[in-house]
Amino acid sequence: MAIPTEPIGSIPRPSELLAALAAHASGEIGEAELAAAQERAVHDTILRLEETGSPVVTDGEQSKPSFATYPLTGRDGLSPDGVVIPFADGHHRQLPALTAGPFRYGVHADRYLRAAQGIASVPVKQAVIAPSALSLLYPADGIDGYAREAFLDDLANEAEADIRRCLEAGAHVVQLDFTEGRLSLKLDPAGSVLDDFIALNNRVLERFSAAERARIGVHTCPGGDHDSTHSLDVDYTDLLPKLLRLKAGIFYVQLASEPDPDKVLAVIAEHLPADARVFIGVTDPIDPRIETPEEVRDRVLAAAHHLPVDRLGTCDDCGFSPFADDTSTSRDTAFAKIRARVEGTALAARELGV
Repeated sequence: MAIPTEPIGSIPRPSELLAALAAHASGEIGEAELAAAQERAVHDTILRLEETGSPVVTDGEQSKPSFATYPLTGRDGLSPDGVVIPFADGHHRQLPALTAGPFRYGVHADRYLRAAQGIASVPVKQAVIAPSALSLLYPADGIDGYAREAFLDDLANEAEADIRRCLEAGAHVVQLDFTEGRLSLKLDPAGSVLDDFIALNNRVLERFSAAERARIGVHTCPGGDHDSTHSLDVDYTDLLPKLLRLKAGIFYVQLASEPDPDKVLAVIAEHLPADARVFIGVTDPIDPRIETPEEVRDRVLAAAHHLPVDRLGTCDDCGFSPFADDTSTSRDTAFAKIRARVEGTALAARELGV
């Protein structure tokens, strides 16, 4: 396919896995039984993604507690009363807070990647959490004996290792999830928090060569959880000029759910780095209606009015059900939307003659 297309990451968990997660939380089953259910879910997810014709797959994050918190698996020194992320429908998510240093990842993402590669017959991309998101773990009142700068040094080293291990394991792309970028402008309209996030992420990205950065992407969206978002009301055009300064070779930009996609595309066209490719969102994971391939085609053709086709790709706006307990979207709906994305992207490529 001349126009590349990729999933973002998460896929809704099957009922068997949801039951196993609940049974594990209540102590009815142990780690081995849960791991077996996760392995079956990963296998089914990859096979179903391949059946859609997807030229690149993920593991659907079936084994992650969430896209954001997997590095915290199995580690101590955390309390449950961290930063609260409010969503438009009134529900919220809360991060843990760090209580002691040094900060180390409990799990690196290449663990998930290697398992998926053993199943997939096509390239596998791997999503990782951006260091900017994990910087929110450090409490505002500090930690005795562990300064914030020391924490940020440790965090940058761990984030670099997370990305590098996935690249060395043969990931098609390593995608940094940066949903907190748009949220930061809601919490701090002046943009100083966003500036800090960009600087921290670039501190990590600058450690990679140009060839390595060509396989590193950044995903931005307004957060999708339980059919709601945390920052869709923030003007995208305030975020994108700064986001596109990140030292990445690929940008994955939520667009299908935007009220004025042409306005967004114009900003992307103005600020996209000369050596970068942008994947635009052409399906909306929190809209229960399944897009048609023709709708996807038309969204790609509209984007091609603003962007060179050889620097254009397609994706879903966000991951489907990025938190394990989100059952608002069915697996069948997710795979149907993905199939529409794949087929619609191919239709657009044919019409554009590429």
